[in-house]
Amino acid sequence: MSFLQQAEQSLDTERMFDADTKAMGYLPNYTRLFAQSPAVYLAWQQLNGAVKAGMELRRYELATLAAARALKSSYCGLAHGKVLRDKFFDAPTVAAIASDHGGAGLSEQEVAVVDFAGKVAADANSVTEADVAGLRDHGLDDTDIFHVILAVGARCFFSTVLSAAGAEPDPQYNESLDVDLRQALSFGG
Repeated sequence: MSFLQQAEQSLDTERMFDADTKAMGYLPNYTRLFAQSPAVYLAWQQLNGAVKAGMELRRYELATLAAARALKSSYCGLAHGKVLRDKFFDAPTVAAIASDHGGAGLSEQEVAVVDFAGKVAADANSVTEADVAGLRDHGLDDTDIFHVILAVGARCFFSTVLSAAGAEPDPQYNESLDVDLRQALSFGG
């Protein structure tokens, strides 16, 4: 599951486990990991919920997948690739987005968002005013752009924690995603 031993059971961890099992239909490995610090997990859920509420789900998922790819996070790639497949695209399109988003049939605006999100995740200090202006040219306003940045920043936190702790992607992805899509979404970490 991870490099860390399972946290001691407590009332807080039981609540976490029950809530996530009800929401997901199983207990995700990331929930087991965050049992090391339930208060941080709760804060993460609140932060991520606020970020998601500020933007369209499709844009959030595309930006998140771009960040997962830049961070080489297979866990987050599988999770958010599955959401894209379940809600917006077929499996071959999601696989194409994961490997070559520019040729995957996304709108020009979506390609620009994915490009930007990947750049933010890979090297936020390399982002320039011209990058932001490019998103404006594609119809995003400053609030939209800020929410893309927030989505990437939140993903950087979560992916980094999972990767550094050695959290393995949930085995349920083997059942719910075909082998080609799993391979496309497995970014190496």
